Amino acid sequence: MRKIIASLLTLIIASNSHAQLSDTEKKIITYLKEHMNDATAMLKESVNINSGSLNIEGVKKTGALFATALQKAGMQTEWVSLPDSLKRAGHLVATHKGKKGKKLFLIGHLDTVFEPDMPANPWTLLNDSTATGQGANDMKGGDVVIIMALQALNNMHLLDDATVVAYFTGDEESAGRPTNVSRKDFIERAKQCDIALGFEGAQGLHTVATARRGASGWKLAVTGTTFHSSGVFKNGYGAIYEAARILNEFREQLSNEQYLTFNPGLIAGGSDVVYNEEKASAQTIGKTNIVSPACYVTGDLRFLTEAQKENARAKMKAIVEKHLKNTNAKITFSDGIPAMEPTEGNNKLVTVLDKITKDLGIGETKAGDPGNRGAGDISYIAKYVDCLDGLGASGNGAHAPGETINLKEFPYLIQRAAILIYRLIKE
Repeated sequence: MRKIIASLLTLIIASNSHAQLSDTEKKIITYLKEHMNDATAMLKESVNINSGSLNIEGVKKTGALFATALQKAGMQTEWVSLPDSLKRAGHLVATHKGKKGKKLFLIGHLDTVFEPDMPANPWTLLNDSTATGQGANDMKGGDVVIIMALQALNNMHLLDDATVVAYFTGDEESAGRPTNVSRKDFIERAKQCDIALGFEGAQGLHTVATARRGASGWKLAVTGTTFHSSGVFKNGYGAIYEAARILNEFREQLSNEQYLTFNPGLIAGGSDVVYNEEKASAQTIGKTNIVSPACYVTGDLRFLTEAQKENARAKMKAIVEKHLKNTNAKITFSDGIPAMEPTEGNNKLVTVLDKITKDLGIGETKAGDPGNRGAGDISYIAKYVDCLDGLGASGNGAHAPGETINLKEFPYLIQRAAILIYRLIKE
């Protein structure tokens, strides 16, 4: 029954679509339908290249594949190298310069979370609507959405007067540090544009991201007087109890704030603790009859606005400063990816896209819940340009073995992207 309903919905979409499109836009759709086999072939080839963030050669090989396809879209391509100290491959940039319309900055990334030492997951068709493969939807599917949209527009000479920068970072999943080096060129080029469109995974055909939470880190270092465990509570509490108090108060005081999350990812305490900050690892020795003199905790903090981040940090500091007897603690914070805050300009882009999806016969498009998305490259430039994200491929299980792409929605997402780019560069 479900298959019958799905087939009927597909027929309804097909019969109602394109009614509100211009003749030019209908030709764009026709071109894309005729070249969907090319899109799938490109996606399959890219998925079968391992391009984990630390696999420099694999990232470059993926970049070379996409560069060739972007050149067919009339784009000038270049490779932006990073210093060797960052241990990252670099970035692929494709540019078309024109003199009319909005200047667009399109964002993809070449890398995945799947490194060569992880189990292989090559492109595999599971059924007529689903395929699996490393990075199939996050985000090689999104990269192909960008490329096919540009090829369609170029084929009809619709890019002739347009300024478009398509920027594919090589380390989105694990950015080279410091990010003021690895994202310097990315930010500077985006500042020259009017609108940024991110092609991270789509959450279906009907929602996009007008906001994404930012991510930062924190480290808690706790010390305490050490003595025989028979004197605990009377003579002091030790570092582990103090760390537990702090973490529990974090949970009690901050866990109900919308869009704010904080997660301790590592905790190590004992009678002897060696913490390696560079490797984010620890070695511990502990005895049950010794009150712990040291404990370390590291975690992340995610937020929707800079104000929310700063308020949370202030509350966390205040909690840390209430020490249990004969203990001490210090918390430090590190900035990661900033938030893509919700703005009026971002909301206007949703209105444009909503009109397009209705014209395509797909239905309405709304802004999705920012709490459902983590940080991404688009956040680095969100304060400079109007932004929209989540325009890429759809699927399930991103970052996990067996990641999938929805092949039924894939053509519509490419069509949506092409019409969106076309309408924006016309303004």
